[in-house]
Amino acid sequence: MACVEITTPKPGIAQITLNRPERLNALTYELVDELHGALDTIHADHSIRVAIITGAGRGFCAGLDLTGFGAIPGTENEGRPQQGMATQQFIARLVPHMRSVRQPIIAAVNGAAAGGGFAIALASDVRICARSAKFGTAFIRLGISGCDIGVSWMLPRLIGASRAWELMLTGRVFDAAEADKLGLVSRVVDDDAILDEAMKTAELIAANSPMGVWMTKEVMWSNLETNSLQAGIDLENRNQILTSLTEDSRRAMAGFLTHEPMSWENR
Repeated sequence: MACVEITTPKPGIAQITLNRPERLNALTYELVDELHGALDTIHADHSIRVAIITGAGRGFCAGLDLTGFGAIPGTENEGRPQQGMATQQFIARLVPHMRSVRQPIIAAVNGAAAGGGFAIALASDVRICARSAKFGTAFIRLGISGCDIGVSWMLPRLIGASRAWELMLTGRVFDAAEADKLGLVSRVVDDDAILDEAMKTAELIAANSPMGVWMTKEVMWSNLETNSLQAGIDLENRNQILTSLTEDSRRAMAGFLTHEPMSWENR
């Protein structure tokens, strides 16, 4: 059975389902490898406009499978630090990989999102959670650093440094209501409505131009890293002129004045 499944519940919208429900979709080599593959597949398929990532069963992702992750191929005969670093880098590459996928990714968080699962939720472009969702950095509770898999970079940028430091230093679990209060998630919905709500958001995104959405995702993330307002504005300026030169943009501007519905051709 595949550890990660890709479906297309609606045209232009893909669903990535982490599929180890018996282990709350905990991370193993096979699951992470298949998730990297799923991201590559979606990025290469320009008919897909938005991706939703969720977990099978009653959890989103419980983090590293403590019963055994498995060895990275080619490292079986290497030392413990070498194997550990290879594993660490393999998992952590999910974060920049998710960022580099041209389509926006919506995390539909059902149940536990801990450790690596928390990082996957943070690396998504939009987060919607069920009332049963629970979040936690978890790493520090395992006797290691609370800074892992990009969390120490992403979390303070999403909710502010002071709140992020407290969550990483304590490793405490917090629920959907607190995630909403912190501004970590866009919405909290009933458990049975989580995928429908994620789909509504996906459809709103997919209603916009493919190039416009792609370039918006790139600049949103890049401007988290720029070191000045002017650098951010310069990037935006170039992005706006680039997208305005597309055929889609010219037709959309003409159609806006006449209220004609737009059919994007990605040209």
